[in-house]
Amino acid sequence: MEESDGTKKYTLWKQSSMAPEREYDDLDHRPLEDDHEDDALSEIDPGLQLMYMVNEGDLEGIKEILADGTDVNFRDIDHRTALHVAACQGLVDVAKLLLEHGAEVDPKDRWGSTPLADAMHYKNHDVIKLLEKHGAKQLMAPMHVDNARQVPDYEIDPSELDFTDSIEITKGTYRVALWRGTRVAVKIFWEGNADEDSVEAFRDELALLQKVRHPNVVQFLGAVTQTSPMMIVTEYLPKGDLQEYLKRKGSLKPEIALRFGMDIARLGMNYLHENKPEAIIHLDLEPSNILLDDSGHLKVADFGISKLLKVANRVKDEKPLHSGYTSCRYVAPEVLRNEAYDTKVDVFSFALILQEMIEGCPPFHSKPDYDVPKALAARERPPFRASTKFYSRGLKKLIEECWSDNPADRPTFKQIIPRLEAIYNSIGHRIRWKVMKPLKCFQNFDWKKDSSSLGSDAHSSTFGI
Repeated sequence: MEESDGTKKYTLWKQSSMAPEREYDDLDHRPLEDDHEDDALSEIDPGLQLMYMVNEGDLEGIKEILADGTDVNFRDIDHRTALHVAACQGLVDVAKLLLEHGAEVDPKDRWGSTPLADAMHYKNHDVIKLLEKHGAKQLMAPMHVDNARQVPDYEIDPSELDFTDSIEITKGTYRVALWRGTRVAVKIFWEGNADEDSVEAFRDELALLQKVRHPNVVQFLGAVTQTSPMMIVTEYLPKGDLQEYLKRKGSLKPEIALRFGMDIARLGMNYLHENKPEAIIHLDLEPSNILLDDSGHLKVADFGISKLLKVANRVKDEKPLHSGYTSCRYVAPEVLRNEAYDTKVDVFSFALILQEMIEGCPPFHSKPDYDVPKALAARERPPFRASTKFYSRGLKKLIEECWSDNPADRPTFKQIIPRLEAIYNSIGHRIRWKVMKPLKCFQNFDWKKDSSSLGSDAHSSTFGI
């Protein structure tokens, strides 16, 4: 506990090892820093006073407040106990005192984290030894196997994942961590979400990622399946996602939009749709799930709700996927109507992304989220506001075909690719022609014979130098 001019300053305690990053603006987590901190602390619930004292390592204060009858297993609004706080801070003497006074060794907070999990996350080894001595156990995951030979080859030891100074990425779904000295993206399966459907979704995503091996699909590195929380670990691309890129850049030049479109179509989605023996439907294709690599190309990511599709078959979900799963702005109308669908749902999403790159704004940006499904169901599509020169050579027609209300009328990515290439090549040819055109007037010009008639500044003025 620090003191300055007789005023105590209570520092903020570390958060749960499994909690997403957030701002602490509620009373239960706010540091006390005004001129009346002693009075403020005395007015707080005794359980919270205990947690503050634990955070500051105030052994005498802890003994006194426990002697007054304060519950050593008091839980705050996040279901965290004083032992959680001691484990995070690495206060082995405090943790020992709490355990001697009857603290539960394995309480779970709202995210499923235990004191042992917190101590391991913050690498507080003395606290880890103490908790294990008192019987603390690592939480077993729903996919835990009893036979060591059944542990998958891709299994990663969670103690190797360092979340210190971790940040959220990609809609908060992933967090950045260090793994063996390399920054990786980690998708965490929260213990609180361990219902049967969620576990099955985790299994499905894991199975898909093991099938996918392509330069323009985010690389799967491994997973944590034997302890809780379960995690999926993929490569980390520091340049961020297409959504953030478009927010910064606005509308893109046609040649850049087309190059990005070809990355998505030729190198990402076509690979997934042509997968044998079962095609892979992404089902959540939107700018936030398309990442930029170091070379300036794009990679398709996040297969959380993807589906395997037997050739020529269609999928029918028991409940709508758009609600709570993905942004409805990029979802095909047949999915919104909870109808059977196939790979053409990704083609629909692709059309909206391609148009967004040209227009510089998300589809239906002026409409609230709840109005977008109605608009799509009524066959409304985002308007083409950009100049027609940006949609030359059939690009607008291609977009309109891709977002057709009838899935059968939409082209496949195999058909889209050559059309994009032809449009891209025609734009490139036009740009090269514009650059070369001013030079044609000099094809028959004799510089030795005729340059004197142009004057001394002829060369610089002709080329605008």
